[in-house]
Amino acid sequence: MREYLLTLCITAAVTYLLTGPVRKFAIVAGAMPEIRARDVHREPTPRLGGIAMFFGLCAGLLVADHLTNLNEVFEKSNEPRALLSGAALIWLIGVLDDKFEIDALIKLGAQMIAAGVMVVQGLTILWLPIPFVGTVALTQWQGTLLTVALVVITINAVNFVDGLDGLAAGMVCIAAAAFFMYAYRIWYSYGIEAAAPATLFSAILMGMCLGFLPHNMHPARIFMGDSGSMLIGLILAAGAISITGQVDPDAMKLYVGSERDAVHQMVPVYIPLLMPLTIIAIPAADLILAIVRRTWRGQSPFAADRGHLHHRLLEVGHSHSRAVLIMYFWSALIGFGALAYSVNSASMWIVLGVAALSAVGLVLLLLPRFTPRAPRWAQSFLPPRYRRRKALTAPASPVAAPQETEERTPVGAGAGVNGATAVGGRTRFPRR
Repeated sequence: MREYLLTLCITAAVTYLLTGPVRKFAIVAGAMPEIRARDVHREPTPRLGGIAMFFGLCAGLLVADHLTNLNEVFEKSNEPRALLSGAALIWLIGVLDDKFEIDALIKLGAQMIAAGVMVVQGLTILWLPIPFVGTVALTQWQGTLLTVALVVITINAVNFVDGLDGLAAGMVCIAAAAFFMYAYRIWYSYGIEAAAPATLFSAILMGMCLGFLPHNMHPARIFMGDSGSMLIGLILAAGAISITGQVDPDAMKLYVGSERDAVHQMVPVYIPLLMPLTIIAIPAADLILAIVRRTWRGQSPFAADRGHLHHRLLEVGHSHSRAVLIMYFWSALIGFGALAYSVNSASMWIVLGVAALSAVGLVLLLLPRFTPRAPRWAQSFLPPRYRRRKALTAPASPVAAPQETEERTPVGAGAGVNGATAVGGRTRFPRR
């Protein structure tokens, strides 16, 4: 665990430190597009944040390659190199898009090519462990098509949800954290080495998001752009593909009794085709709704609009920060709820807990004007924007209402020399 934490921290540090210089470079390079009708921000903001995130990925892989335990991942598997190859390609296309606005079909083709590059190097789905059925072996073509489909879906799901400051990075970080715990459990609890690459990918992905978030929280100083959103989407998909199609349930049945029990232990993460959607259910739902909505209107599925879930939260009346926190809440509920269910699917308390938290989430959705108040003892630990504002009371002044006193004082009443009037114990002379 210490080596994973070290890799995470170094990845986060490199990403954080490089984001500032990348922001200056983006401004000089002119990667600051004009504000569009669907945008939420009010001022032009530089993109190309994916440059810092990509170098954070490279730093994380480089450090892991030199650590004693994590070095085995590079020696026994070609998946880290496959990930880096696909990530470099998709990142390059994203950088060009952030600067020159590449056509959507070209980006789609690049996503498929990046997925194909990873498949050629061994990062592919070999079989599907279907609950209550067993392991279903896939042919080469079936595995390739399924792998490419999962990569494209996950990349676009993350790209579609990147509409508010800190939203995509935070949601992917939450999904990566839940996925890391699940993969780490399979790797160390069951001793299955095939889960090691997915565990490493998740740790690095968390570091990339955590390092970028301080620069991207509202009000954002820089956007990750397509170079960042497509990159983290591809890494999340790579981890899902690695652990879904590479870990053999036959190895787990030695610990849980039978193959069917082994597959059942991996529910719901091992649901074929839906595995990435379980981890990022909210972005995936947003993607599906966007495609249906645009197709129903006769538009292209790639035509941008203001109908995403985060846009609807703003229209209901939620503030920018609250809309982001609500999306965080639902992502964490689904991701960690799936994690808890995969650990102990027979516990009724897990189901009741998820149901109770879902009810809380619905209340938050229906109360956009509600402002939570933190206790007074916690005020010093909160950012200034979330602290209670003290009521401003005007101090009592001896000359609080001199004008009113002058107007109501009759002529000659209390008048002094040259028409001066005594007000509040002081002599006030009229203006000449």
